[in-house]
Amino acid sequence: MSIFVWIVLSTFLMSLIAWVGLITLFLKEKKLKKIIFPLVAFSAGALLGGAFLHMLPESINKGGNILAIFLWLLFGFCLFFLLEQFIHWHHCHRMPSEHKTPVTYLILIADAIHNFIGGLAIAGAFIIDIKVGLVTWLACAAHEIPQELGDFGILIHGGWHKKKLYCLIFYRL
Repeated sequence: MSIFVWIVLSTFLMSLIAWVGLITLFLKEKKLKKIIFPLVAFSAGALLGGAFLHMLPESINKGGNILAIFLWLLFGFCLFFLLEQFIHWHHCHRMPSEHKTPVTYLILIADAIHNFIGGLAIAGAFIIDIKVGLVTWLACAAHEIPQELGDFGILIHGGWHKKKLYCLIFYRL
């Protein structure tokens, strides 16, 4: 098989991992409400842990400019804070309980950026060597499962309806 086929096949298989969130959609409302907060906490912990315990130390160990690294971190926090405020700032005549919380849109934006960069990393790894690409894909797949479960927890907690999440899953594929 050519490298291009490996890249396309691995991308398709990685997209299928998003379906792991379907587990949360088949749960009964009572059970879902019981596990929603642990899923949200799990997602937050996974994201913060990945950034602060893996990516930042790795950047510093590679000899990166520490000031620049932390300025980019601060820039990212400020950017998403401003995005949340922009999304939250609106005027309409619906009840607050009918709104989706702004963090859900931020999760979708961040996940899209994350998936794009991850796809570039996997494609680059396959270009280097097929074995390197497979190992990279496996590492990303292991990371993707808990992230998707957490993302679905946040989306459901943030006011998204199950039908919209089904559409979102099929759109991502």
